Amino acid sequence: MKKIKSIQDWLPIEEFLDDGILKLKNKKYVKIIKIIPINYNLKSDFEKKAILNSYKIFLKTCNFNIQILIQSNKEDLNQHILNIQKNIQIEKNKYLREISEKYIDYIKEINLKNKSSSKNFYLIISSEKEVENIELINSNFKEMFFKIKECLNRCGNSVLEIKDKEELINIFYSFFNTRKNLNINN
Repeated sequence: MKKIKSIQDWLPIEEFLDDGILKLKNKKYVKIIKIIPINYNLKSDFEKKAILNSYKIFLKTCNFNIQILIQSNKEDLNQHILNIQKNIQIEKNKYLREISEKYIDYIKEINLKNKSSSKNFYLIISSEKEVENIELINSNFKEMFFKIKECLNRCGNSVLEIKDKEELINIFYSFFNTRKNLNINN
C-alpha cells in the first residue's frame, strides 16, 4: 500500500524558533522580513533618482542571500458596497444618490477585472552556515535585519521584523491557500 505524505512532510520547515527564525529540514535557517513600500510612481524625478541610488547601495551592501516574495490579495469590497448602499437609502439629495450608485458600479467593475488587490512584500534572508548555536544565528539575523532596515529606510520604505510565530504561520497559510485569498471557487 502506498503511504500518503502529509503537508508537514512536504514543507521544508522543521521548526519555528524564537524571534521569528525558521529552521529548515536541510539544517539551514531563514527569517522573513516584511517591507511596506512607498508609492514610487508618486515621486518626482529627483526623488526617483535618489531612491534608485539608495536601492543600488542596498543591493551592494547586502552580502547575504535574499529572496523577494510578493503576495497579492484580492480585496473584498462587499462590505464597502453595502455601506454605500445604506447611505444611498437615507440620502435626500438626488444627485448624491446618483453619484453613489455610479460609484458602486465602478467598484463592481474594478472588482470584476480583478484590479482591486493589495500586495504584501517580504524579504527572506537565510543563514548559510550550518551552525547549531541559535544565539549566533540570531545575532547574524539581527545584523542582517538592521542592514536591510537602514538601507531600505533611505529609500522611504518601512521595514518590519516578523517575530511572532502566529504571523509566520499566517504568511505561509496565505501563500499555500491562494485560491481562498483570490476568492476563486472550485
